[in-house]
Amino acid sequence: MLRENIKAIRKSKGLTQEELAVKLNVVRQTISKWEQGLSVPDSCMLISISEVLETPVNTLLGETVMESKADELQAISEKLESINLQLAKRRAARRKTMHWLLILLCAVLIIIFVALAALGSPYLSWDYGDPETAVVGVIFHAFEWFFVRLAPIVLIGAIVGMLLMRKKA
Repeated sequence: MLRENIKAIRKSKGLTQEELAVKLNVVRQTISKWEQGLSVPDSCMLISISEVLETPVNTLLGETVMESKADELQAISEKLESINLQLAKRRAARRKTMHWLLILLCAVLIIIFVALAALGSPYLSWDYGDPETAVVGVIFHAFEWFFVRLAPIVLIGAIVGMLLMRKKA
């Protein structure tokens, strides 16, 4: 119902998807996804859409507005609250997952760095006369060379990401 209403009201106002997207500060594909029912705007965006289209949220959600009754407003309020809670839970879960992935990345980087330091580049003393040994030695050397140069940058980025992802009081 929401998708048809957004499309019908947008067209009745003479707006293209691109024009509506500009007014809402989103990309045109977002409007297209809403109108196709592939995604749903969150409650804040729903309010913005209603303001831009000069249409009550009730109408966008598919309810006809005869009178502004307290029960209808309460029902809409409950729907919006439910949507907001779902979105907040989804954001919190993504944030927590990303936080733990960054912690795992830091741990893996530190473990690999300690292992490389403990091994002390043993491939340098290998006999490179054998082709298989030479290939493996070059692979180890290339891995170590890239790792030692990139790991600190990735580690700093992961730590900064963890600090940004931590829950604020």
